[in-house]
Amino acid sequence: MPQDLYIPPDALEVFLEAFEGPLDLLLYLIRKQNFNILDIPLADVTRQYLAYVDQIRKTNLELASEYLLMAAMLIEIKSRMLLPPKKTEDGKEPEDPRAELVRRLIEYEQIKLAAAKLDALPLLGRDFLRAQVTIEQSLAPRFPDVDADDLRAAWADILRRAKLNQHHTITREQLSVREHMSIVLRRLQGRRFAMFEDLFDTSRGPQVMVVTFIAMLELARERLLEITQAEAFAPIYVRLAYEPA
Repeated sequence: MPQDLYIPPDALEVFLEAFEGPLDLLLYLIRKQNFNILDIPLADVTRQYLAYVDQIRKTNLELASEYLLMAAMLIEIKSRMLLPPKKTEDGKEPEDPRAELVRRLIEYEQIKLAAAKLDALPLLGRDFLRAQVTIEQSLAPRFPDVDADDLRAAWADILRRAKLNQHHTITREQLSVREHMSIVLRRLQGRRFAMFEDLFDTSRGPQVMVVTFIAMLELARERLLEITQAEAFAPIYVRLAYEPA
């Protein structure tokens, strides 16, 4: 050891703040000895309280000042209890000098118990960690699904254009949904995709277009067609959902 090394006597002295304040210390003394909080024996509690204040005053005067204020309050309450009680102006019995202190102690204990329950709850970073999983995203773009509103808007646009080719020739034609399902599949064979509106024959009138539209819905329901759209209000594309042999 160096000859000129000076270590103060209190260098290794450790002071543990076992209480969070005067109310915490007072509540500890009451609960430790199973005193009734509604009928506190102030003489015994004050004596023990002052003994603890004397210990912390030797090491931390700034911390002891807060406890000394509570000690003065205890002494004041004890002195008021020793004096004969004076009745109030309306003739009622005076309030117990300990009532305000008891109310503060009960409120503090309730808050302390609630804080302990909150502290017992699982805490992120202390009791558990958030799991993080890295997922590699595919480089191929994934087109959003087409909802009913997009199909309805595209269908309304086709009907508006079909009105430009209206005629007044009345004909009766037997239309088959299955037949038009085959027509749609044949149109898509050998093609990567087709525009939604290109699959409709607007020259044959709205009846044929209605049957073609129902045929496309049936094919999509049977997972033979894929209907995609790159983004909102973008063109709708249709392609085969399988690779033909």
